[in-house]
Amino acid sequence: MLNSIFLFLNLGGGEVFIVVLFIVMFFGSDKLPEIARGLGKGIREINDAKNQIQNEIQKSTSGFREELEKHTSDIQSEIMKAGDGMKKQIEEAGKAVEDEGKAIGDTTK
Repeated sequence: MLNSIFLFLNLGGGEVFIVVLFIVMFFGSDKLPEIARGLGKGIREINDAKNQIQNEIQKSTSGFREELEKHTSDIQSEIMKAGDGMKKQIEEAGKAVEDEGKAIGDTTK
């Protein structure tokens, strides 16, 4: 992560050294742990907020996903019922045609 920040800011090793030296001179070595602690807390709070937002999005979309899956399964079962009904009607019609064919065959003999 640190490398990506340095690449973003286009900083080299010497430039980073000068920035660190300036920070030490400006704030003093006794304030550095306090500053680092503050930065760590800030980054932690940002990550916690990011995770909380992600969890909220997942919770809200999971309800939508479950509802969508329920409707999809209902539609699939209705399609299967309609297909079964059509298959039954086709079989009955085929049987009726076969019976009529036999009846016509019997009358022609």
